[in-house]
Amino acid sequence: MHVVGAGVIGLSCAIRLAEAGFPVDVLTADAPEDTTSAVAGGLWLPYRAEPADQVARWAARTFDDFLALHRHGSTSVLLRDGLLLHREPAQRPFWADLVGELSGLRRVADPAPGYPFGYALRVPVVDTPRYQSELAAHLRRLGGRIRRARLDVLPPEAIVVNAAGLGARALAADPSVYPVRGQVAVLDNPGLTDWLCDEDEVDGLLTYVLPRRDDVVVGGTAQENDERCEPDREEAAGILRRAQALVPALADARLRWSRVGLRPARPAVRLEAQPSPDGLLVHCYGHGGAGVTLSWGCAADVLGLVLDWTQDGPTGASARSFGA
Repeated sequence: MHVVGAGVIGLSCAIRLAEAGFPVDVLTADAPEDTTSAVAGGLWLPYRAEPADQVARWAARTFDDFLALHRHGSTSVLLRDGLLLHREPAQRPFWADLVGELSGLRRVADPAPGYPFGYALRVPVVDTPRYQSELAAHLRRLGGRIRRARLDVLPPEAIVVNAAGLGARALAADPSVYPVRGQVAVLDNPGLTDWLCDEDEVDGLLTYVLPRRDDVVVGGTAQENDERCEPDREEAAGILRRAQALVPALADARLRWSRVGLRPARPAVRLEAQPSPDGLLVHCYGHGGAGVTLSWGCAADVLGLVLDWTQDGPTGASARSFGA
């Protein structure tokens, strides 16, 4: 069995399949620590992913699994208190009914200067570079392999999981996949523990401050159909200005680096099983800015589709999907 892609979606799917006893090879153009997933700030928060009902379900499942990882001593999954900030009244988040009680979600007035509305909650924050390495090591302990390969077509195997992210645009011949460029800066952590996120995106600019163990990710941008992979100096300066205005304690924090990741966006996540001439092809891509947030929920559904097919056999298989 091949899983294409070593981002957080691909590795999570590979782990669930390996745990179920399938021999798994992950094929990836980039090492796990060099994928877009390793650039992500790692805040559990559904963002730029549809359809809402499935996203909420996948996110809730992932929330539970992150709690389990945290309880079992993962060094890369933290639980952090934080604030969703709004300048105008905002509706209760669509995912709140599934995880509101777990997160302690509650409305707050005047949560930060300039923000009269907001929500306080406690959610996982994932140290994504560390987490990607942790996932890769766990997969190898399960007997899975990760091999570097730059593919032009999907491999002809009995079972293939396409978790190629933005690469699915070519591999699946899907023009609905498009990049949303995200630039972030990573600073030394001056002792912060609580995160802040301004959800009112303006002109492709975001403002968030996400403390991890020894660093802080600040951002960011959300520039559609922009495939520039190099950090932009002016954008970096703007990111730092917005973050420091929100959290003055960052004014003297040392800048470690700026990085860019291209979020793999799509009108809706594609999680679909299709019989192919060679066996079974399962697509799992188009997670936008919510790959970390949806990872374990989607991996559970991918495993379910594969188990259905292996029980039915090729003659009993038909296209099945979660989401559109």
